[in-house]
Amino acid sequence: MQQLLLILISSALVSNVVLSQFLGLCPFLGVSKKVETAAGMGTAVIFVITLSSGVAGAIYKFILTPLNIQYLQTIVFILVIAALVQFVEMFLKKYMKSLYEALGVYLPLITTNCAVLGVALTNVQKEYGIFTGMVNGFATALGFTISIVILAGIREKLEYNDYPESFKGMPMVLVTAGLMAIAFCGFSGLL
Repeated sequence: MQQLLLILISSALVSNVVLSQFLGLCPFLGVSKKVETAAGMGTAVIFVITLSSGVAGAIYKFILTPLNIQYLQTIVFILVIAALVQFVEMFLKKYMKSLYEALGVYLPLITTNCAVLGVALTNVQKEYGIFTGMVNGFATALGFTISIVILAGIREKLEYNDYPESFKGMPMVLVTAGLMAIAFCGFSGLL
C-alpha cells in the first residue's frame, strides 16, 4: 500500500508528466484556454492512460513476453492507445457533443500524445504489475489534469490583464507554463 501511495504522489506531482518530463505538451498548450475544456481533456486522458496502462501491461505480460517478442511493444502499445482513443471519441461525439467540438483536433491527438505511450513504456521498464501500472497511469494522468486545469485557470485570468504586446498569445502561455514547472519543482522535496 505504501508503494502505491508513493507512486501516486510521485507520478502526479513530483514527476509531473507535463511540467517535469515535458511530455504531452501539444494538448497541454492547445486545450488550456478554458477550464471546462481542459477538465474534459483531462478526464479523457485519465480514461485513456489508465486503461491503456492495464491493457498494455496485460498484453506485455501474457502475450509478448511468453512469445519472446517484446521488441513489438511500442507498436502494440500504440494500437491499444489508438483503439481506446477511438472509443473515447465515439462516446464524446454521441453523448457530449459540445465537449467533442471544443476539444476538436486535440482529441484524436491523444493517440500520438507521447505521455500516454511514455506511461505504458515506463510501466514495462520499471517492471510494474498490471494493477501497479494502472495506478501509475492514473496518477500520471491525474498530474496531467491538474496541470492543464491550473494553466487554463491562469489563462482565463490573464485574458483580462494588460501586458506588453510582444507577450500576447503563446509567449505568455509559455512563460506561465515555465513558472508552473518551477513551482512544481517544489514537490520534489516530498519524497
